[in-house]
Amino acid sequence: MLKIVSVVGARPQFIKAAAVSRVLRSTEGVKEILVHTGQHYDANMSDVFFEELEIPRPDYNLGIGSGTHGEQTGKMLEAIEKVLLEEKPDWVLVYGDTNSTLAGALAAVKLHIPVAHVEAGLRSFNRHMPEEINRVLTDHASDLLFAPTKTAVINLRHEGIPEERIKLVGDVMYDAALFYGKRAERQSQILNKLGLKPKEYILATVHRAENTDDPVRLRIIFDALCEIAREIKVVLPLHPRTREALIKSGMYDKVASCICLTEPVGYLDMVMLEKNARLIATDSGGVQKEAFFYRVPCVTLREETEWVELVELGWNCVVPPLSVGEIADAVMSRLGSFSGAEENPYGDGHSAAKIVDYLINTGK
Repeated sequence: MLKIVSVVGARPQFIKAAAVSRVLRSTEGVKEILVHTGQHYDANMSDVFFEELEIPRPDYNLGIGSGTHGEQTGKMLEAIEKVLLEEKPDWVLVYGDTNSTLAGALAAVKLHIPVAHVEAGLRSFNRHMPEEINRVLTDHASDLLFAPTKTAVINLRHEGIPEERIKLVGDVMYDAALFYGKRAERQSQILNKLGLKPKEYILATVHRAENTDDPVRLRIIFDALCEIAREIKVVLPLHPRTREALIKSGMYDKVASCICLTEPVGYLDMVMLEKNARLIATDSGGVQKEAFFYRVPCVTLREETEWVELVELGWNCVVPPLSVGEIADAVMSRLGSFSGAEENPYGDGHSAAKIVDYLINTGK
């Protein structure tokens, strides 16, 4: 029996884990132990995802919660180590670029347990991003690196990762988009609930620390969204960190008066909002890709993107949040006739099956 401990903690990881867990748990001779660190811990950010994606309830819920990066990562490392000592798995599977990812990888490496990293090789080349540090360290600690794109493979080669560790499998989020997109059409009532008509609104998401924790950037982004909202409705599911930042800055009432703010939404509702948006403005890595999967143009409110393929294909445009006018102009200019290239750099929708196959056929 091959025993695999999967470590998750944040919304994007729940989506990726849903795709892989579904294959793991239908494969004979494999046992998955699911560990939830508790990095995203409230009902809107966690519970609803497990329910909608039909992810098995975690075998271990560590309940770490929020804190500084060092505090959170340290607590996770200690707690995950205890789980690994008890379970003695053959593999530890980690996802993406959060503190949960790094803590899971470090705990395993210190115990000489092989690590597999889903979504390996992404690089923003911005070392000020905590996520970038998490990615690099996790990749260099891992035994199997599951790269979603050819660009990711090239990045890993440039850093001297041995070729035999690198596996180009495609993107598990594309697996999820294909599987859950149709379910969202059947089950989600979010458009009716918010009184929205397809292609008559912009969907926005803002949550990254570099935008929420910088008062200047925060003001620029939301002043731009308010300006855009004069021309077309803007819908924004509000991350708890962003809500807190808007209240602290004194901007919340103004923003709430011109933008349709909602609580964080479940995955199926988010998919429905993405599929039917005229355009998406975001600082999220995952939402950029989901916009592409549903063929919706995207404006990324950051200095850079890890998903350079989307920019090259014309579906994404990166606009650093340094000017209200530049953000508004970029969004409004892409609302007209728009078309990006019809290539798909993210695989064939069977990435999870390839990952499980490698885990089974690669010895300890």
